[in-house]
Amino acid sequence: MSIIQAIILGIVQGITEFLPVSSSGHLAIIQNIFHIQTDGGLFFDVMLHLGTLVAIFVVYRKDILRMIVETVNMCGDIIYNLKSYIQNQRSYSALRYRKIVKNNYRKFVVLVLVSTIPTGIIGYIGKGMVEKASATLIVPGICLILTSILLVVSEKTPNGKKIPKDISYRSGFLIGAAQGCATLPGLSRSGTTIAACLMSGYDRRFAVRYSFIMSIPAILGAAVLEIKDLGSEAITGGIVLNGLIGAIVAGCVGYVCIKTMLTVVRKKKFMGFAIYCFAVGVIAIIANFLV
Repeated sequence: MSIIQAIILGIVQGITEFLPVSSSGHLAIIQNIFHIQTDGGLFFDVMLHLGTLVAIFVVYRKDILRMIVETVNMCGDIIYNLKSYIQNQRSYSALRYRKIVKNNYRKFVVLVLVSTIPTGIIGYIGKGMVEKASATLIVPGICLILTSILLVVSEKTPNGKKIPKDISYRSGFLIGAAQGCATLPGLSRSGTTIAACLMSGYDRRFAVRYSFIMSIPAILGAAVLEIKDLGSEAITGGIVLNGLIGAIVAGCVGYVCIKTMLTVVRKKKFMGFAIYCFAVGVIAIIANFLV
């Protein structure tokens, strides 16, 4: 793989990871049509994932920092409650317990954890099927058309008002399941999860924030699954350079696209993406029988 190809794939990853057009679908289509052979493919994929993660951390750094602080505080409160329980049982005391989920950020943390469970289960079970689906153009094509339909529905969905305190854990679980299904190439992760959030009545700005922050454990999990297989690859200086370039490009482009997505969701501007996904999906299906 040349540096130019690394840059192209980095741009594609950065754009399609955050805009509702499916990164896996576009990468599968580009690699199938142009026969791009990614030397050190697993390493390169991991680096692209890290690049997009950096973009999320930069855009949502204040939210993520607050969530980390509240996670630590929740752990402290859980330990305090356990100690209080033991003390109450031993000495018949009446120590009061602390409320664990007592603000929006703590609820947000728990919702992300709940969403991660079905995402991880579905992603792990379907890993082999996803790899086979990526080797053809027919599956990405069909899934891109499904993404198009979801985007049209999202544009027509009335504005919701739900923020973390209003959201049930059942809803969080279902959003996580939607994210797990979006591992199929062509089914946009951001498009699927944001659509699911909007159809569940979430506030539009929070739907975007939830979708992207919820993706952090999923992206890290995907990277870990790939890292364990890196031992089978010979990592050369050229592969490392391509990976770094791809990651930097994906991160920079991803930052711009996250900002763009906030505007798109707020102003209900999904139709252009829906038309694009439908067109690319149809082209991919046709190309499947020609390439």
